Amino acid sequence: MSNIVNKLYQNNAIIYKVILFLVATIAIVYLFPKGGQFKYDFNNGQLWKYDNLYAPFDFSIQKTAEEITLEKKQISENSKVYFLQDFDVEKDVKSNYKRRISLLKQSDSLSSDEIVNISKIGQKVIDNIYERGFLEVVSQERVSNKNEIVALRKGNEVEDILFKNLLTSKEVLEIIRSNLEAERSFYGKKILLDLLSEIIKPNIYFDTIYTDKVIENAIKNISYTKGIVEAGKLIILKGDIVEGKKLAILNSLKTESESQVWTDSNYNWIILGYTILVSLALLMLLLFLKKYRVEIYDNNNQVTFIFFNVFLMIFIQTLVIKYNADYLYVVPLSVLPIVLKAFFDARLGLFTHVLTVLLLGYIVPNSFEFIYLHIIAGMVTILTVSELYKRGNLFISVAQITLIYMITYFAFSIIREGNASQINWNYFMLFAANGLLSFLSIIIIYMYEKVFGLVSDITLLELSNTNAKLLRELNEKAPGTFQHSMQVANLAEAAANEIGANSMLVRTGALYHDIGKILNPMYFTENQSTGVNPHNDLSARDSSKIITDHVIKGVELAKKYKLPDRIIDFIRTHHGTSSTYYFYKKEQELNPDTKVDIKNFQYQGPIPFSKETAILMMCDASEAASKSLTKPTALSISNLIDKIISKQMADNQFLNSNITFREIEIIKKVIKKKLMNIYHLRVEYPE
Repeated sequence: MSNIVNKLYQNNAIIYKVILFLVATIAIVYLFPKGGQFKYDFNNGQLWKYDNLYAPFDFSIQKTAEEITLEKKQISENSKVYFLQDFDVEKDVKSNYKRRISLLKQSDSLSSDEIVNISKIGQKVIDNIYERGFLEVVSQERVSNKNEIVALRKGNEVEDILFKNLLTSKEVLEIIRSNLEAERSFYGKKILLDLLSEIIKPNIYFDTIYTDKVIENAIKNISYTKGIVEAGKLIILKGDIVEGKKLAILNSLKTESESQVWTDSNYNWIILGYTILVSLALLMLLLFLKKYRVEIYDNNNQVTFIFFNVFLMIFIQTLVIKYNADYLYVVPLSVLPIVLKAFFDARLGLFTHVLTVLLLGYIVPNSFEFIYLHIIAGMVTILTVSELYKRGNLFISVAQITLIYMITYFAFSIIREGNASQINWNYFMLFAANGLLSFLSIIIIYMYEKVFGLVSDITLLELSNTNAKLLRELNEKAPGTFQHSMQVANLAEAAANEIGANSMLVRTGALYHDIGKILNPMYFTENQSTGVNPHNDLSARDSSKIITDHVIKGVELAKKYKLPDRIIDFIRTHHGTSSTYYFYKKEQELNPDTKVDIKNFQYQGPIPFSKETAILMMCDASEAASKSLTKPTALSISNLIDKIISKQMADNQFLNSNITFREIEIIKKVIKKKLMNIYHLRVEYPE
């Protein structure tokens, strides 16, 4: 049992990667569309590159979305308009009229005969108006053509009438006035006009609910097919252009085939196929990391970060497609290579981006167009996006990426349609939105730094600014150490550039590697400007402890100022497990009869575990030792550098740093060249 536990513990990194691989595969396959894949790939306007195609079974020709939309629009526009006649209005008006007439009294201005006469005239007007129907004002705007036939609902009956036969408020007023001409009494005309104008109300209204219900029922009964293709019938010849009716038939065959393939009996087989394809893509990513990015492969945190970003892009794209496939190109996939380039390098960013786009090919419509467009955009992203800390550079790069999107889509459109008249200009707006969303990469990079503990070039640039609080304090309290750190940073940056390491990272690490000396600056030679050496009053062992403690105190100070772990690594490893040899020998001289343990004079380590930390160790020791040369010459500098780095190699300081002998030789040459330039003496001019 203990052996099994030990093996699990020893291989925990591999086990974690296997679990991560399986989880990522299952998650991505789960996002894939639940449908089969059609075995032919075609697009509108392209040549049919396969053999002659015959219908494998009977199937219906499906109408296109545009045809269905147009048919629905025509139904809505041509559907009969329904109005409702309210009989209660007529009853209320007549009842109210009789009541009001009965209240009229005989007077000098109005005789009893005149009251009877205007009563008959008013009754006649009301009968005439409600016989035709009085249309409310709002409903008058529902029909533009007055000669249109509309449907009038009278209870449970529906009658077709001419819309112009319905009375408007203006026509009602004219009817009232024309009938009042028969009345001779001016006072009687006025009373009747006021009375009718007050009590007559519209009794015809537009029936919104019933009209919409009729349109809805008509739309429900739309046929989504327009013919049948019988089994064995020729669909398209090899070399024919896919367009018009042939395109409609092929789309219908594709839909029917995919629905027949995705059955319960085939479900497990199709899932197996998806799983194999996704596994191969993710396996290629792992193999790439293992072969070309070993330091990333060995770091489970960074592997998780890469897999998480791949899944996140697929997840977001899937959500957009499920919501509305028309917004396919609004997802800023270029953020993926931008982020990976910021934290790692361009090659890894492009490789991961290409694999992600290939996986998305199973999800998106027009997969070839999608894959081609995004791979080209990804290449442009890698080639153009640099120095993210300069917002102007990012703006120019995003503008170039957006332009490439538009140009590529334009090319596909004219190939597919044969001209530029059918281009969907909305896609250009989506590409513009895609470009704007790409600027989110700056925020995303910042968030990832906090969550995954990574360090981007943006953060490194901010930290390498000599006006940063901690570096300014180093310059004020330990100016000699600050100048030493600057020289080491220049050496390390040049060496990193030569062997392809992260120059920005190693430069920033070099600037902070000796910050622990801030606490006891005068115990370090480079800060002893007065010529007084406080070590003269200390024992060799105490002096050694003060010197070696600058690493521990530097780590504590870095954590206090919340420096990233990758920068703290340079502080911890820049001396490795080497020793303060001067004080070790001094202790031996003072105690010749006592065996001195060198472990008491050693740094606690660890030894460098990356190329960058190994570069800093070499540059730090070389720059510091070069100050001991009284008369520096090319030969003395070369011999000194060879001696120092050979001693470090003999002490196995580079055992974990994955650096080659060839790279060490290149670094030595860079250090020698730079130091020779620093110590190059000017020609003495005569006074």
